[in-house]
Amino acid sequence: MSLDVSPVLLEQAERGEVDEKEFVDCVRTSLPFAWDMISNLVARLKVDGGEFADNTTPPPSEHARGQLLRALASDAIRGALERHFGVKLAFQNCHRVAVFPLDAASDDAWARFTSVRSQILNQSAELRDC
Repeated sequence: MSLDVSPVLLEQAERGEVDEKEFVDCVRTSLPFAWDMISNLVARLKVDGGEFADNTTPPPSEHARGQLLRALASDAIRGALERHFGVKLAFQNCHRVAVFPLDAASDDAWARFTSVRSQILNQSAELRDC
């Protein structure tokens, strides 16, 4: 299971109305490794500036890697995180996450990061089975 959904949040979904703040909190508590990584990257982007902030360190365990994959592979989770943090997320391999500001100035950097060329250049034998 990807998320530990509370009965209250489940009831909201069954009624058709879900409070996104509660959903984001569910993501935060269910996927703490992914949440911390993205939070830290957002903070780094705000402090350091630049075109983007990214992580290049593999997760410490398969459990942590799974959290990251679940957070970024789900359109709903990823979209909620982007809206919550006010950034655009990008993902390569099993651990390279990047956060980009929402301004148009970051569009070129995001396009380069998410390009086929960048994906190929980011490959390595160590990451083949991640």
